Amino acid sequence: MRPIAAALLVLGVAGCRGEGRFPDRPIVLICPWGAGGGTDRVARQTALLLEQDLGVNVNVVNATGGQGVTGHSRGALARPDGYTVTMMTVELNMLHARGLTEVTPESFAPLALLNRDAAALFVRADSPWTTLRELEAHIRTSGESLKASGTAQGGIWHLALAGWYARIGDDPARLTWLSSEGAAPSMAELLAGTVDAVCCSLPEAAPQMASGRVRCLGVMSAERATARFPDVPTFREQGYDWTMGGWRGIGVPRDTPEAIRNLLGAALQRVATGAEFAGFMDRQGFDRTYAAADGFRASLAEADRSLGELIRSEAFAAIRRGRHGPLVYPAALGVAAAVVLASLLASGGLRRRDDERTEPAGWRRLLEGVGVVVGFIILAPHLGFLLTMGPLLCLLFLRLGVSPARALATALTLVPATYLLFGTLLRVDLPRGPLGW
Repeated sequence: MRPIAAALLVLGVAGCRGEGRFPDRPIVLICPWGAGGGTDRVARQTALLLEQDLGVNVNVVNATGGQGVTGHSRGALARPDGYTVTMMTVELNMLHARGLTEVTPESFAPLALLNRDAAALFVRADSPWTTLRELEAHIRTSGESLKASGTAQGGIWHLALAGWYARIGDDPARLTWLSSEGAAPSMAELLAGTVDAVCCSLPEAAPQMASGRVRCLGVMSAERATARFPDVPTFREQGYDWTMGGWRGIGVPRDTPEAIRNLLGAALQRVATGAEFAGFMDRQGFDRTYAAADGFRASLAEADRSLGELIRSEAFAAIRRGRHGPLVYPAALGVAAAVVLASLLASGGLRRRDDERTEPAGWRRLLEGVGVVVGFIILAPHLGFLLTMGPLLCLLFLRLGVSPARALATALTLVPATYLLFGTLLRVDLPRGPLGW
């Protein structure tokens, strides 16, 4: 037992940071959408100003995929210690209504609403359609499916354009939507001619509009965005009573302590109401709609109700179904693993013959490996990566027949090196334990 005790002591000294003020280390800001899009730009500006306010690094991580499920799930399931915050988007109100995730607005403690932006519809500058009426005529008479993009399948921009289809009496299922990780890659597809139109916010398409490469047919808001886009007509002005848009805001896991939520909320209020953030949002053309935690929570509940009703309606059945949920492939891999395990059990593949005597060595080794993984999952959030992985790795080496001295030396070398590589250099948010270990 002395080698294990020594490992615990050395790893504890190496990893201990001690208790201190919050925050005393970098914060991760998860962005569920791709780099270059509107959400990413707002997230990075927010992170920059939070760094100045809090005095620690705030690192933006683009956790894309799963139509927004990946980023929102990672944020909701993160350790509730305030060191992981999420740039939540309106898809949070929509994903669970489509049966794609169990994560809902209730999975988060909302801190601050930062922005609301209306959807707008864009085509290339050389497109034959110059008005919504011309596009509607093409949709009705050509028999061709309009190819469009802007976000993931079933995301807010998809819902906005499909809603206009329903408003003009057409079937939203006739719209061919090419899923993407955000507005930036969608605009690239539009300019390349892969899609006919892009639905996103005005600020997200501002660079392409300024260069004259795309044309905006209309914005789905009650009034024109007179501050920066005064010449863009609304859908209502063109005879279509249809509005739709998204929101962006910051949240933390719902079990985050109140004191930490209050501190982060106060910092976000200073950021959102400050001159530098206002200047950035105005220059980019983003709306500035700030609400503190209570107001944001009420807004989330109303959006959840209204968007849920819309998605569950018959007109949006095709969007609600989608093609594949994000859990299809993990479930398929799980089934395949179960089949392989059952096959090994049936064939005796988990046993070996040693000197004409059968012993369940393979079965025991398998259980030991599973035990190490389960032990890490259970203990790491409480003890931290170093104090969990060190002893477990040392124990695993001992069970594999490695000498105690070599097992201890390997653990003392490999575990801190892994922590340095992933936790420090690559900025992976490894478990640190209650004392920051």
